[in-house]
Amino acid sequence: MLKRTIFLIFPPAAAFMLLSLLAIHGAEAQDPPPQPKQTLQQKDSMDRNGARRQGAQTDDPGTTGRDRITIPTDLVSLDVTVVDQNNKPVSNLKKEDFSVYEDNVKQTIDHVSREEVPVSFGIVIDTSGSMRSKLQTVSDAALLLIRQMRRDDEAFVAPFGAGAELGQDFTSDRGELEEAIGRLSAGGGTALLDAIIATADYAQEKGKRHRKALIVISDGLEKNSSVKEKEVMEAIKEDEVQVHLIGIIDEEMEERSLFGKSPAKRAKELLTRIANDSGGRAYFPKDIGEIPAIAAQIAKDLRTQYGISYYPANDKRDGSFRAIQVVVNPVGGRKLIARARLGYYARNADGQLPAAQKRSRDK
Repeated sequence: MLKRTIFLIFPPAAAFMLLSLLAIHGAEAQDPPPQPKQTLQQKDSMDRNGARRQGAQTDDPGTTGRDRITIPTDLVSLDVTVVDQNNKPVSNLKKEDFSVYEDNVKQTIDHVSREEVPVSFGIVIDTSGSMRSKLQTVSDAALLLIRQMRRDDEAFVAPFGAGAELGQDFTSDRGELEEAIGRLSAGGGTALLDAIIATADYAQEKGKRHRKALIVISDGLEKNSSVKEKEVMEAIKEDEVQVHLIGIIDEEMEERSLFGKSPAKRAKELLTRIANDSGGRAYFPKDIGEIPAIAAQIAKDLRTQYGISYYPANDKRDGSFRAIQVVVNPVGGRKLIARARLGYYARNADGQLPAAQKRSRDK
């Protein structure tokens, strides 16, 4: 039995209207629904099982094995800031002015450069209730950082209170970043350590530039984090993200506690340890009006660092931690100070740590 083909005939005006309705319906079906705001812990980028960080192999899936580019996994790269005793940046140093020690063994430096390079950085802002009166000044400082971005830089905005949120993911669009700053509001508790871990992971996993950093602005009143300081230090070592902190410490916090150190002293020591371990720096303005100048200094420091690379004498890829010390020879009678991360983990050929070395929080 033959199948019938049925044609429906429409007047021209009706046909045009029908086609228009079908086109509109098709467009609506293709547009994805708006996505809810995600916390950094919810981002799929937080999956730590992929090839990551220093020494990961880079293969173009569209090339043959002969054409693949492999980055040596044992090359160690350091971002180093050098200042004099007056904290002024020092330029024009040469390869022979530096010495690098790994586990107290002097290394042979392969290359030293000092050039402005693009940066992937996060602006991590404490929006807890204790920051309410300072939020406008802090927002102005964040806007200053955004306006000093270069064309190849990228940044993200992450406000945090009792938990970290992604206000704006990585972008080079200043307008989008400024809008995210404009949406900030204060309230809730303070989970500073949780925020640093989440944003350091995100910066390392999603940042496209070699130089990665966090700029964290907080009063340092840690109250609500689920992790301990030791876990934060481990995260910084693994992620190899430089952390700069601006600590806004209230004078009334300076009073000594009956049980030991004052809240202010504990906050300062915590922020300083985190910054130093990552090769960054902690600032403690006496007045919130100093924050914009500090933000400008951090932006400058990020671009005027020395890049130092070497192949370690210890070529075992056993997942162990290797302590690093960078020493600068005195120049013109001036004692110079180098700030760099304090070490790294020796990853395997795929740029990953052995399972036994993974942080307990990833289990």
